[in-house]
Amino acid sequence: MSYVVSVRTLCEFAARRGDLDLRFHLAPSGQEGMAGHRIVTSRRPAHYQKEISLQAPYGALTVRGRADGFDPEAKRLEEIKTYRGRLRDIPASHGSLHRAQARLYGHLMCRKLKLDAIELALVYFNVATGRETVRSEHCAAADLERHFNTLCDEFLAWAQQEIRHRERRNETLQALQLPFEGFRDGQRTLAKAVYRGLRDGGRLAIQAPTGIGKTMGTLFPALKAVPAQGLDKVFFLTAKTSGRNVALHALRAVRDSGDMPLRVVELAARDHACEHPDKQCHGESCPLAKGFYDRLGKAREQALNAGMLDRAALRRHALEHDLCPYHLGGELAPWCDVVVGDYNYYFDVGATLHAQTIAQEWRAAVLVDEAHNLVERARAMYSATLRLQDLRALLRAMPASARGAAARGRAGHGTADSTLPMPDQASLWQQADPAGSPARPSASKGLRNALSSLARAWTALLADQPGAYHRHAAPPQPFIESLRQAAGALSDHLEQGEDSAQDDALRFYFDIQHFLRMAESFGPHSVFETTQLLRHEAGQALSECGIRNVVPAPFLKPRFEAAHACVLFSATLQPSAFYADMLGLPDTTAWIDVDTPFRAEQLRVRVVRDISTRYADRQASLAPMAEVIAAQYARQPGNYLVFASSFDYLHQLAEAVGGRLPAVALWTQSRDMDEAARAQFLARFGASGQGIGFAVLGGVFGEGIDLPGDRLIGAFIATLGLPQVNPVNEALKQCLDASFTGRGYDYAYLYPGLRKVVQAAGRIIRTPQDAGVVYLMDDRYNRPAVRRLLPSWWRIEQARAQAGLSDRHAGDAV
Repeated sequence: MSYVVSVRTLCEFAARRGDLDLRFHLAPSGQEGMAGHRIVTSRRPAHYQKEISLQAPYGALTVRGRADGFDPEAKRLEEIKTYRGRLRDIPASHGSLHRAQARLYGHLMCRKLKLDAIELALVYFNVATGRETVRSEHCAAADLERHFNTLCDEFLAWAQQEIRHRERRNETLQALQLPFEGFRDGQRTLAKAVYRGLRDGGRLAIQAPTGIGKTMGTLFPALKAVPAQGLDKVFFLTAKTSGRNVALHALRAVRDSGDMPLRVVELAARDHACEHPDKQCHGESCPLAKGFYDRLGKAREQALNAGMLDRAALRRHALEHDLCPYHLGGELAPWCDVVVGDYNYYFDVGATLHAQTIAQEWRAAVLVDEAHNLVERARAMYSATLRLQDLRALLRAMPASARGAAARGRAGHGTADSTLPMPDQASLWQQADPAGSPARPSASKGLRNALSSLARAWTALLADQPGAYHRHAAPPQPFIESLRQAAGALSDHLEQGEDSAQDDALRFYFDIQHFLRMAESFGPHSVFETTQLLRHEAGQALSECGIRNVVPAPFLKPRFEAAHACVLFSATLQPSAFYADMLGLPDTTAWIDVDTPFRAEQLRVRVVRDISTRYADRQASLAPMAEVIAAQYARQPGNYLVFASSFDYLHQLAEAVGGRLPAVALWTQSRDMDEAARAQFLARFGASGQGIGFAVLGGVFGEGIDLPGDRLIGAFIATLGLPQVNPVNEALKQCLDASFTGRGYDYAYLYPGLRKVVQAAGRIIRTPQDAGVVYLMDDRYNRPAVRRLLPSWWRIEQARAQAGLSDRHAGDAV
C-alpha cells in the first residue's frame, strides 16, 4: 500500500518548529487570498504557467501538490502567500513552513523537467496595498533533493505506521459485528439505508423515530463502509454536547467489542478546552504554547496509540506534554479515523474539517445527527450582528492622544519585486518590507475619527426608522464603506498593540470583518435589519444592526458537495421540501422514512380541545391546564414533563399546578443552566420516581435526552410551538415567501413549531417496553394542517379540560 501525502501536510509534519503563535496579524479572507493569487499571476508574462500539478514517489510515499506558478524561460518557481499589515508580523513558524513548501515544490519541478537548478521565489502579496515582496534564492537541484529526502525520511516512519494502522483498521472493520445482542426494530433498516448511501455517494436524508438507536444505526454502517468504499474520514456532527456523548459511547462500544485499532477524537469548543483563558495564545504568554511544535511529535504519537480521544483523554495527553488541549485536538484530527464534533467544524464560515477535506482531498462521510437543528444553527453561522454600545465603548476607551487625530490615508497600489535571498530561520520576518508601507504613526492615530465616522453613519441609518425594528432592502453602501474604514483603522491599531489579543477592539474588529464578509454575499437568502432597543445607556438608545440569514442553502450546498457522502438523520425531517429548500439538498437526495417499531398502544396521545394557548388567552388557560395535569397525575402518579412556550408561562403554569398538587415534587428549568444544573434537573427523573418537571419547548430538555422506562411516563405540551408573531419573525416570513411563493407562514411558523412538539413527545417512548401518555393542550391541534405534521403512527384521542376528562373519538387515527 502506498501512502499519498500533500506537500503542505509533509511540511507541517516535518518542518514546523517553535511556538504556537496566534497573536493578531491580519490574515486575509479566503476570497481575498484567491483574488490576490489571481492578481499576482495576471502580472506575469504570457508564457507563465499557473497551478502546476506535481508529484513524486519516495519509497512508500507519494508526495503531491500544486505549485502556484512557474516561469519556464526564467526557470523560476513561485509560491504565493497573501497577507495584510506588516510582513514582519507574520509568525516565524509560518515562515519556516512557507520556505519548506517552496523548496519541496522546487524539487518536484526539477525532477519533472530534469533541471540542474531552479530559482525559487516566495511572493508575499499585501491584499490591502497590492504590493509584492519577493524573497528569492537560486537552488541547485541536488540541494533541493537532499531537503526533500530529509523531510520524507522524517515522515516515512510515520507513513509506514499509518499504512499498518490503515491495513489493520480495515481488516478489523471488515469483520466488525454489531457490539450488542442484535439490531433493534427499525435499526437494521436504518443501517442498510446508510450503507447504501455511503456506497453510492451523494446525499441521504433519513427520518427515523426516536428510541431506535439512530447513533449506532448510522455509525456502524459508516465504519463498515470505511474499508469497502475507501473512506478516509467519518465526521459525526452534532448540535449539542449530549449528542457527542452518545456518539462517543457508541464508538467506545465498537472499540471494546474486539481488538479494534480505531482512532477517534472529540473536538470540543475552545471555551471548554482552554486551560488558561486569562492568557494569550502565544509562547510569551501561555506556557502551553511555548515550544508547542517542538513537543507535538511525541504527544501525537502517544495520543494516537491510545486511540480513544474524548475531551478528558485529550486533556490528559496534552498536559502530560505541556501542550494546549484544544490545539492538540486540531492537530490530531487529520490522523484520526472518526471525528466527533459540533456542526460548526464542518459547516461554519471558516470550518476546519471542510477546509481540510478540500485541501487533503479526503473521501469523507459526513453524518449529521438531529439534522433538523442544522437549519437554525446554519442561519446563525451565516448571520452577523453589530452593537452600537460596543462601538461607543471603544470610543470612550480611546486614549487622549488619539482624540482629534486625523485619519491616515491608506497606502496606494503598486508592485515591488525585490530579489532578496531567503534567510534560514526567523530572521526572514525581522527585515523591513522592501516594498512595504511607510513607517506607521502611533497605534491610535486615525482610529477615533474612523469610529466616529461609523457612529455618524449608524445614526443616519436609524434617522428615519419608523419603529423599533426595520428591515432594509440591502445594506446601505455608505454604512458598509464606514465599516471598511473602521476595520482598516482598527487593524492599524491592533498591529501596533502589544496586548491586542484581549482587547475589546479585537473582538469588534472580527465582528466587523464577519459582517463585511456576510455583506459581500448578501442576497435574497438574508435580510438586513436595524433594531433600536428599549433600554438606554447614558441617556442614549441602544441599537443593533444585523445581516440575518434566513435560507442557509447557498452556503451549505458546497459543503455537502465536498463530502463523498452526507447522511442527515432525525426523528423530524418532514416535510422534506422544507428541509431540502432550507439546507440546499440537491434533487438527487434520497429521502427515507423508517417505519416506527413502536405500537400505537404504547403512546396515548390526547388533544385537549377546549384550551387555547394563544398569547391573549394564556392567563385564562392556566387553571384548566392545571386541572388536566392534576387529574392525569391522580390517575397515574409518576414522572411527567410539562413543556411551555416561554419561561414566564412555564413559571405561571408551575405555580398553578403547585396549587392543585401541593404534596407533589415540582422542579423547573431556569434560564442559562450550565451542564451541572442540567444534569441535576434530569437526575430528578429517577426510576419509579414521582414528580413533575417544567421545561421550555424547543430547549435543551425538548430533545436529545433519554429517560427510558418509568423515569418518564408522560408529557403535557402546553403550546403549539409556533414562534411568536413579531416584526422580526414577520420579516423572516416575508423573506421566505419571496423565495418560496406561498410557503412563508408554513416555513416561518408552522413547520418549526410542530417539529418541536414531535421532538418533545418523542421523549416518552424510548424502548419497545415503554408506555406513556402525551397531552397536546391547544385547540389548534385539531386542524388538518397541523394533524398532517404529527407522526402517522399516533392515534389521537379527544379530551376536555373539565373534570372527568371524558374521551371522545378514542382511536381517531391521524
